[in-house]
Parts: sequence; C-alpha cells; structure tokens
Amino acid sequence: MSEEQEIALGANYDPSVIATFGLYEDEELQNFITEKGSEMAKISHRPNLEYHFRILDSPVVNAFAVPGGYIYFTRGILAQFNSEAEFIGVLGHELGHVTARHSASQQSKQQLSQLALIGGLAISPEFRYFADYAMQGMQLLFLKFSRDNETESDRLGVEYSSKIKYDASKMADFFLVLKEMQLNSEQGGVPTFLSTHPDPGDRYNSVHNEAKQWQDSLRYNDWRVKRETYLKRIDGIVYGDDPRQGYVESNSFYHPQLKFKFPYPKEWKLINTPLQVQIAPEDGKAIIILSLSEKNNLDQAVDANIEALNLTVYERKSLNVNGLPAISINSKQIPEGTQSNAQDTIRLQSYFIQHDQKIYVFHGITFDSMFDKYRDAFTSTMASFNRLTDPDKLNKQPQRIRIKQVQQSGSVKDVLGYYGIPEAQKKNISLLNNMDLTDKLERGDLIKIISN
Repeated sequence: MSEEQEIALGANYDPSVIATFGLYEDEELQNFITEKGSEMAKISHRPNLEYHFRILDSPVVNAFAVPGGYIYFTRGILAQFNSEAEFIGVLGHELGHVTARHSASQQSKQQLSQLALIGGLAISPEFRYFADYAMQGMQLLFLKFSRDNETESDRLGVEYSSKIKYDASKMADFFLVLKEMQLNSEQGGVPTFLSTHPDPGDRYNSVHNEAKQWQDSLRYNDWRVKRETYLKRIDGIVYGDDPRQGYVESNSFYHPQLKFKFPYPKEWKLINTPLQVQIAPEDGKAIIILSLSEKNNLDQAVDANIEALNLTVYERKSLNVNGLPAISINSKQIPEGTQSNAQDTIRLQSYFIQHDQKIYVFHGITFDSMFDKYRDAFTSTMASFNRLTDPDKLNKQPQRIRIKQVQQSGSVKDVLGYYGIPEAQKKNISLLNNMDLTDKLERGDLIKIISN
C-alpha cells in the first residue's frame, strides 16, 4: 500500500468512525490532545505525515489508530488516565502503530471482515446490508494488532514519550491497572484496549526497562508526570453511558433528547450509536436495527427502504403504534449471487413510525428458516415504541468524573467513605485512581470520584 493509498484509506474511514461514535465536545481537552499529538508527531519517524487526533464520545476504554495518521481516544480511556505521562505513553503507542505502518500493512493483508459487532457478537455477514456504515466504525474500534506489532509500538511509544520529556514508565503502570480492572469481576466497562492490543508478554518489565534506557541516554533533569494537571483537565468528563443520548434500564431503551422509549427482549444485547441502535440475541442469529429515515413522509420512507434494500414485500399495512401513525411491512431479501432458499434468504419485519416529525425505522432481520422463531420478538419490540413523557427519565443526567481535594489524611478507603462512596463501589473507584484501597493519601492530594 502506497502512502497516498494509506492517507486516502484513513480519510475514508474517519467519517464512519465519527458517525458511529460521535465526537466528545470539550474544546480545551481536544486542544490539549492535538497540541501533544502534534509535538510528538514532529519527533516521530514520519514527521511529514498530516496527523488527526480525535476524542470519541464512547465509554469504552480504548484508543486506536487507522491508516494515514488518524488517532482516536475514547472519553472512556481519557477518564481512566491519572497523569499526562500515562496519556502521552498511550499516545506514543498509537502513533507507533501509524509510523510503523501496522494498520496500513494489516489493511493490505486483510480487508475488514464484514461483521456487525453487537457487544462483541459477530452477526452474520449478510446483515451488512443494514449496518454497513456504523459497522465499519465498530470494526475499527475492535481491530486487533499482532503481538509483534504491540511490542514494536510499545518500544516506539517509550521512545517518543521520552523524547518529549515524559516519564514513559507510566505507560507500563497504566497497562498494569487495565489488567487489574479486567481481573476484578465487579469492574464495569472492562477495558477493550486489552482485547484489541494483545499483551506481547512481560510488557510491564520491558516498558520499564526501555524507559530507563532512554532516560539514561537523554539525561533530562526532570521527567514529566503531571498528575494534578491532567486530573484537573478531565474534571467533569462524562463517565460511562451518557443517558442524554439514550440509555438502558430494565430491558427498556430510553432516549431523552428524542423523547421515545421501547422495551426489548430479555437476554438480548443492545448497542447504541449516533447512527443506529442494534439489538441481538446471544446466538447472533437475528438483529433488530433502529435508525432514522432521511424522509419526512411515511410512504416515502417505506418506498425508499424497499428500493435501497431491494426488498420483495409480502405484506404492507398502515397501523397505529401507541397513537403514532405507522406502516409495517413483511419482506424478504435475497443477497446477490445466492439461490432463493431459506438458508440464503433474509426475512424482515419492519415498522416505520412517525414521531415528532421524524420517521423511525425498525428492521427485525433473520434468515427465512428462523423467521417464525423471532417474529414475536420483532413485533413486540416495535409495537411498544412510545412517547417518553416521564420527567425522571427525561431529566436523567450522566455521571461524571469529579476531582476532589483530600480534606483529611487517610487510606483510599477512608477518603472514599468521606465522600459517600458506597462500599460496593470503592474497589472500582480505587482502580479508577490506579490505587489500592489501603494506599495512603495526604491532605491536599487529588482523587477522582464519580457523581452526577
């Protein structure tokens, strides 16, 4: 792959990543990341490449790079860092993937597999017709490098961090706390970083050794960590799912901004992106997708979907869904190049519902042979779509990282108790601070807690 092809590929991926996750709007934090990324890029092995640094509005703990100099951090991983040095280390690691052309090499060897990802579930390739754009962004988030690539990126990350005078050993400390998060069964939001960045083996010691060698070589007087500076930067960052963009409670999905709600089947998994909501059972043999139509007329929305998806319609009827005008269609789609049989044919139950001058499009999708099994799950979900009027649901606020100054010296456990953190959450909050509950804090130290 030439550099021109690599740059074009990254420019093509970037809009799908942004559309899938959205950008996290924090101008000061974005300026900081761009400034540090640009500073590091200048001393990298590809200083003339134009780099782009993004913050994605996702609670997933991950960072990733795609060809052509596009580097992404989720707000989830930014909330997990406890110093500028930790952030800089991971920034250097991702920059290393770009400068070593790992992502470009991987793309040239294997194109992204056509899978829609639902919380880690691989949905049948045929469903790409309905989830293609969002799917591409999801695939990039879960793209995995080899252990050799990880070793090289660790080495480059240490080099680049050290050259801009940061303590690169903090990257190893961060990887260690991610491992502890993974081992802690109570920890919510297990770091995706560890599944997409395989541990090359003894990473902690090798990164520390590399960092020491660079520090001995460069001989700076003051290796930067900047813990307090970084913590103040992320004070107020949204932590976990942002309910304003849609949230789940007791197997129901609520969207306060668009003012709608609907239940979905128990044991099914739901993932919410700015483009669409996707819901699937554990066996991955069906999927419900909710999106918005570009049309503002029900009949036009139905006709546009039939044409775009090349559907053969069995039944089309007008109906009322909890007082909202709607049209349902029962249809099939035969993927190109296949024969018309139950194993190839995709069956759909679709609802088009008008609410507040928008057309909501539900597609329940499975294979013809399994349609009877999933029909009730499809229709019960779609027919339960309704207006959201409950003030408690409409006004639900996100949790945020709050930076507090310790008022009285004591253990982490005691300090968290002072701030009213429930006993069951103390271990999670200590990991969020990269500390043990028995670690000592002094009056005036800063610590993260989570609150509204």
